[in-house]
Amino acid sequence: MLRALMLLICAWMLPAAAQDYPSKPIRIIVGYAAGGGNDLIVRVMAPRMAEGLGQPVIIENKPGAQAIIATEYAAKAPPDGYTVLMGPTGPMTMNPATYAKLPYDPVRDFAPIATIGQFPLLVTVGASLPVRSIKELIDYAKKNPGKANYGSSAAAFQIATELFKQKTGTEFVHIPYKSSGESVQAVVAGQVTMTICDPPPASGPLRAGTARALAITSSQRHPSWPDVPTLAEAGVPDVEVWLWTAFFAPARTSSAIVARLRKETARVVRLPDVAAGLAKLGVDPVGGSSEELASRLARDLAKWTAVAKAANIRND
Repeated sequence: MLRALMLLICAWMLPAAAQDYPSKPIRIIVGYAAGGGNDLIVRVMAPRMAEGLGQPVIIENKPGAQAIIATEYAAKAPPDGYTVLMGPTGPMTMNPATYAKLPYDPVRDFAPIATIGQFPLLVTVGASLPVRSIKELIDYAKKNPGKANYGSSAAAFQIATELFKQKTGTEFVHIPYKSSGESVQAVVAGQVTMTICDPPPASGPLRAGTARALAITSSQRHPSWPDVPTLAEAGVPDVEVWLWTAFFAPARTSSAIVARLRKETARVVRLPDVAAGLAKLGVDPVGGSSEELASRLARDLAKWTAVAKAANIRND
């Protein structure tokens, strides 16, 4: 009798807690430094999310270790909806593919909320580098085997670049950075030869003329970059890469709170000003259901694990 009464009390309290949600600021954890792609994306969304949720949305950057620090932190946060992970392809599907041991499990430790957006990558060089095409980049790398290198801040960019190296027979030495924004700035400053990165941090330098996009990793030219050829057009087939970024809550977060955050994410990415802001960053808004995000996660875990195994990429 007492146990039944307790179950009834818990059943009453959970909906009440979800109904009151949110009653304080919500933190969004980003695993990269300010100025990186995910940071720029969430800053486009945060003001509108705060309006819809009726509470401040605080962006908390925790860069380092291929976003492992931030992802572990979010996984261990209380499952109350007040700590949300911005979980992109890298830490959620590519880290598991390249690390034998991680302090988190992307499936077991998280509740999928919704996909924010998806985007191809840009093969980017500094404007001062005497390279204006993928063919010239390949020639440069082969003529400068000890000098050619690339910057990347996450397993996603590293795997994409290693795949590019496999297909072109080139050798670029990996130089790690804390965000794709830092990788792009290193290219602009001439500190590294190239970076294959997400469009958001490259957008400003490309439009300013301090960086140059040689190709894009989509199967067709992207409307945000109509003059940039695909890698296939540039003579490098079979290197199609689309990445995504999404919101995840700690596992055991109530389904009502997850549904509230999913609904808000889907609403915000479709707002005209937010969609326009994302388009400037080269990001296609998605939204969608939690179930769709779970399926995308499972599919990409299998895909990138196979790619990493074939390339013998290990980050341990």
